[in-house]
Amino acid sequence: MISVASYNIRKSVGTDWRRRPQQILDVLNEIDADVIALQEVDRRFGAKISSLSPAAIRDATSYRPIHFGLKPYSLGWHGNTLLVREGIEVLRTKRLTLPALEPRGAVLADVRIGDEKLRIVGMHLGLVSLWRKRQARAVLDHLADLEDALPTVMMGDLNQWNTDGGCLAHFAQDHHVVSPGLSFHSQLPFVSFDRIILSIDIDVVDAGVHASSRARIASDHLPVWAKIAVSHSASSQKRVEVATSHSY
Repeated sequence: MISVASYNIRKSVGTDWRRRPQQILDVLNEIDADVIALQEVDRRFGAKISSLSPAAIRDATSYRPIHFGLKPYSLGWHGNTLLVREGIEVLRTKRLTLPALEPRGAVLADVRIGDEKLRIVGMHLGLVSLWRKRQARAVLDHLADLEDALPTVMMGDLNQWNTDGGCLAHFAQDHHVVSPGLSFHSQLPFVSFDRIILSIDIDVVDAGVHASSRARIASDHLPVWAKIAVSHSASSQKRVEVATSHSY
């Protein structure tokens, strides 16, 4: 079984409006997933310095960050990056450019976890519905253009208010869309912005929202997670429904 998670860390600014990276690092240790997609890891303007330094991540957690940034002190691509547990092999990485009124992108990594190879995509979609739909289509088109297919996990902050339709309809055409639960606002969650999307050859074993006391103050989003298993049967279309997840 493999565990994945997604977390919008709001540039390490907590609900008290103080930038405290250590709080985020502590939450990452609590999540304890094999792969974590982070959104808003870098500061937005200027040099876009990462709010979490690679050295701090390595020193304080069991994770290794994948560097997608173009600037010297930037870790993410439009704020997106991936963390992998030490010992996981990264086979390839790719930056995806998404259509938007404001700069948006997604990140991709093919990884080997034990005997399994997975494709992981981390993303943060826009605030406007029309552009979210275009961005979802662009992510799917990028995946379709790759020469090889792998079991795929897409995850991130989709900024989608409703529970179906919109960008979710594009993802749901050929994937399972999992809503682990209410993840925003961390102090009083009322909407499921953060989603995990799986190719049909991956089964959901369990899923949920990490709502520890520390996570409630470290960012305005709560992390979401899923435990998954790759199905090796070509005919398998199994969906494991859990109390905290929904598929569309």
